[in-house]
Parts: sequence; C-alpha cells; structure tokens
Amino acid sequence: MRKNIFIIVFVLLALVFGRMILSNMDKAKSAKMRQSIMTPAVTVAEVGSRDVVRQFSANARVLAKYRVDVLARISGYLTKSYFKEGDYVKAGQVLFEIEPEQYQYAATKAKADMDNARSMSSYYQKQLARYEELVKQDYIARSEYDNVLAQYDAYSAQKDSAESAYRDAQRNLGYTHVKSPVDGRVGIISVTVGNFVSTANGALTTINSTNPMYIAFNLNSKDYAELVRIDGAGVERDVDFIFNTGQKYEHKGVQDFYDNKIDETTGTITLRATFPNPDDKLLQGDFGRVIIYSKSKDAMPVVPQSATLENQEGLYVYILDKDNLPKMTYIKTMGQTEDNMWIVSEGVNAGDRILSGGMQKVIPGKPVRIVNTLPQENKEVKKQSIFSKILGRK
Repeated sequence: MRKNIFIIVFVLLALVFGRMILSNMDKAKSAKMRQSIMTPAVTVAEVGSRDVVRQFSANARVLAKYRVDVLARISGYLTKSYFKEGDYVKAGQVLFEIEPEQYQYAATKAKADMDNARSMSSYYQKQLARYEELVKQDYIARSEYDNVLAQYDAYSAQKDSAESAYRDAQRNLGYTHVKSPVDGRVGIISVTVGNFVSTANGALTTINSTNPMYIAFNLNSKDYAELVRIDGAGVERDVDFIFNTGQKYEHKGVQDFYDNKIDETTGTITLRATFPNPDDKLLQGDFGRVIIYSKSKDAMPVVPQSATLENQEGLYVYILDKDNLPKMTYIKTMGQTEDNMWIVSEGVNAGDRILSGGMQKVIPGKPVRIVNTLPQENKEVKKQSIFSKILGRK
C-alpha cells in the first residue's frame, strides 16, 4: 500500500516538474523569438572601388588676357573720337585724335632744319675732298684744310642732331592719332572730345582682349597635392566654368599655369585656365566656379546611394565592426555618381562592410541580424554589367 502511494506521489511530482521545465522552455523560446523579431534585419554590402577621373572645385574669376589702358602721350585738346564705347577694335586702329596742327608745324620746321643741315654737311664734304687734294699738292696751307674739316664736322653733327629732332617731331605727330595697341573691346571713355589731355590725365579708355580669356582660381593646397599625386606636376588639365547662375559654360578650358607658392594666409595655390570665348560670354571681372579634372584616373571607394542616409550634418553610412555592430560614419562624396554609386573621398575605404538595406530601425552599437550579403562592387562587376547591357541580358 505504501509502495503504491510513493509511486503515485513520485509520478505527480514528475508531472509538476516536467510542466515547469516545459513552461520555462516555452518562455525562453518566446523571448528568443521576440528578440529575433526586435533585432533589425539588414543587408550588408562591401565597399568597392572604381578608377575615376577626380574632380575638384574652387571659386574663380574671369580675367582678360590683355588689359590695356589707352593713354595720351602728348599734350593737346582732344579733337576727335573714332569709336563708340563697347566697340570691338583691332590693333593699330585709330581711337582718338589730339589736335595735330602744332605738331605738324613742329615736324615741318624740323624737316627744314634737317634739310638745311644736310645741305651744309654735303657742301663741306665736297669742299673737304677738294681741299684734301690741294693740300697734298701744297697749293693751300694746312690751316685752310683744317678749317674746312672743322666746318664739315660741325655741320655733320648739326645734320645728325637735325635728323634726330625730325624723327622726334614725327613721333610726336604720330601720337596725335591715339591707336589701339591690341585687339579687344573698348570700355567707357574717361575723357570726352574738347578736353585738354596730357600724360598726367591717366587712361582715356581701357581695352580688354576678349578671345581667349583667362579664368584664375585658388585651389586648396590639399586638393592640389592630390592632383599632383595623380597626374604629377606641370600637367595641363581640363577645366569647366560654372556661372553664378549655375549655368555651365559650353566651352572647356585648359589649366596651363600654376603659381610657384602656397599662400600662407589662405592655404591655397593660384591656378589659371585659358578658355575660348568666341561668343563673348565671358566678361572681364565676372565671378563663378570651376571644376578641374585630373588627367589620369584614381582608385576611389564607391558605396550604393541606397546605403546612405542624411541628416543635418550630412551623408552617413553604417559600418559593421568586427563584432557585427553598426557604427554611424559620415562620408564626403566627390559630388558625382556612377550607376547609382557615390564616389567617396572621405569616410570609408574599399573593403569596409556597410549596411545597404534595413537601416531604418538600426541603432548604433546595437546588434543587427544579417539576412543578405551583396558582392563587392569592383571594376570586373562593372564591366560585366556593361557587357550585359550590350548583349541585352539581365
């Protein structure tokens, strides 16, 4: 009897403990399922790289290749103007006339003096030849020969002086017609007809050459160091100009000059590009922005645009550490994309693992559940996708 009671009690206890164990197992399983449901399911991609043409941007200013102040080189009243403000002029074209009468008179007098001096010099040159023969034959005294020689030398000197004075008078007469020294576009006339002008007046007007044009810009020394690393020094590079309106200039320029020093105050180096300007769209003094392109390609990290998020501080991605915990990392892009991929200049490196899907519920430093892993973006993948497009494959 007692034995039966013991068996019954043992069975009842076993049932109770079994029920407790099953209940705890169900709770643990439920907790695990809840935790699995709460852990974000994410897709992981590995940061790849592409060989790309690097781009660097800087503020820029348009400069005329030639900027010439047109000056009066003599004194007198301005009597004529042969152009309108804003006209295009050619080198050697007459722009102004300064009263020429007094300079014409001076040139005429100088020519008369020169002709007289030449005549007297020629006369004594002939006399000297005669006296030289006479003195050899002792028909005249040596002193008479010396006197004619002195006269010849004096008039020869007068002739040289008169010729120089005539050339100077002709030069001044030529200055009465003020000519353009270069091809270009004329600016505002500073002194109008009827005013007295002199060398102290300053510029009568200014001429700016129009084609080609220079565009100067100050590039950050770090960006310039990158260009030199990629291309080497002394390389001519393509440049685009962007107007203040945001419109891109239709012609490309060539960066053909860089300064020999870094500005200690700004930490920049001055570069210059030459642009064709056939339609006169580039104007002296205009401001804008340039994009300078590296001559050679450079390997740069790329991340899918879908893997990036943005807040007030900028673009960021989630990088997985060795424990598969996500870390928020801000990135800087080059402002260019290829096949929906950001070209990244700072923040990530090729080979880093980043989240490319399911980031909405991710909390930095908290576990995630990896449900898919995408292959690394690389040049071979890119080539394959291109060939697939050509062959019409998916």
